[in-house]
Amino acid sequence: MDSVKTLPVAVIGAGPVGLATAAHLLERGLEPVIFESGLTAGAAIEQWRHIRLFSPWRFNLDDAAVRLLEPTGWQSPRPTALPYGGELIDNYLTPLAAIPQLASRLQTGARVIAVTRQGLDKTHVRNRDTTPFVVRVEHQDGEVRDYTVAAVIDASGTWSTRNPLGTSGLPAIGEGAAAERISSPLPDVAGRDRATFAGRRVLVVGAGHSSANTLINLAELAKDEPDTRILWAVRGASAEKVYGGGDADGLPARGQLGSRLRRLVQGGTIELHTGFGIAALKTLDSGVTVESVDGRTLEADVVVPCTGFRPDLEMLRELRLDLDPAVEAPTGLGPLIDPEFHSCGTVPPHGAKLLAHPEKDFYIVGMKSYGRAPTFLLATGYEQVRSVAAALAGDQEAADTVRLELPETGVCSTDAGISCDVPASSGAAATDAGCCAAQEPILIGIPTGLAHGRQGDKEESSV
Repeated sequence: MDSVKTLPVAVIGAGPVGLATAAHLLERGLEPVIFESGLTAGAAIEQWRHIRLFSPWRFNLDDAAVRLLEPTGWQSPRPTALPYGGELIDNYLTPLAAIPQLASRLQTGARVIAVTRQGLDKTHVRNRDTTPFVVRVEHQDGEVRDYTVAAVIDASGTWSTRNPLGTSGLPAIGEGAAAERISSPLPDVAGRDRATFAGRRVLVVGAGHSSANTLINLAELAKDEPDTRILWAVRGASAEKVYGGGDADGLPARGQLGSRLRRLVQGGTIELHTGFGIAALKTLDSGVTVESVDGRTLEADVVVPCTGFRPDLEMLRELRLDLDPAVEAPTGLGPLIDPEFHSCGTVPPHGAKLLAHPEKDFYIVGMKSYGRAPTFLLATGYEQVRSVAAALAGDQEAADTVRLELPETGVCSTDAGISCDVPASSGAAATDAGCCAAQEPILIGIPTGLAHGRQGDKEESSV
């Protein structure tokens, strides 16, 4: 970054990882400029503030961010408590974004629509590494402006691009036309979205923890609203993966969640449909008909898509990226996070070396760095950005030395697509011994270049 070191570093996204990125850049003497498409820091989390994280506060706070907060009189939350998304915003992100060092560098209502090299499209190579980046931003008032920066760190996450309801990675036929019948991925069933679900026929699609929590919350709603009918469709042959190990599960919150869900299905409160790969949706005056690939149909008033998320790469089209063909993470990182073989606790720490692309001084960090893999932890993202900031500052030794304290989680994962930190529960089956924190943590420290290879062919995951 030497030739353009007088320019700022663009940080895309003001969520937990984006703000941590800015904090680490400041500690390294680099100048961040933060672009957040929402109107506030943590705008995406605001949409699931009712959801409780699996991991406790001690894994959700970044060290550099805390060092900025402490002089202000900020009080750290109890380390072992499991925060709700709203608490993550109110007790951490909002006060962090308000610190003058960050507030003066944060632009909200600023959506990045493209990133490129100044005067160069992706086909041109001459002097590319020493040419500044241009970040094109659309502001809330409609103004579009180009910013010249020395480096770009994309921490924009994946919340805005959920996976489709259809099979084979494609939207089901008619899915777009049925958009008004499809809810957000993590609706607040008992709160602000209650009217959408009370007394309605609700179809939940997916076989991860986000679907489990939504189903359990719908069952609670149905106690007060007995006309509520709950349907659950999974692509796999059974729902055993969601039920987990029950009372024998090494992770108590996860075991309680699965056991409770199993009882609700067995008791008839939830109507389970297995082997239901969705082929088409047909909108009706009274709801929507959902057809499976084998011809079965279900009728619902509203569909909840707990199908996970994927990265939006459109704004990066003019950059030279090197992405794993399976999970769309950086090629070096892909085999380490493939959910077919890895969970939150088995992913080794990694930093700038594995996150690098052919486009020098460009990095994707946080949940988006994991592509389609759902096993991300905030603590992992914080170590990523510490390493990236060191690399941009020219401290290669610090960039290459990655150490991370992670909980030993066994097979902890979620299709929430935000991170493996979320969700644990929105009131149901949540304890301080959550999915990503049930056991004593282990300290991992390995060279960033070490990679585990995939074994066998990767099958399409069930949702």
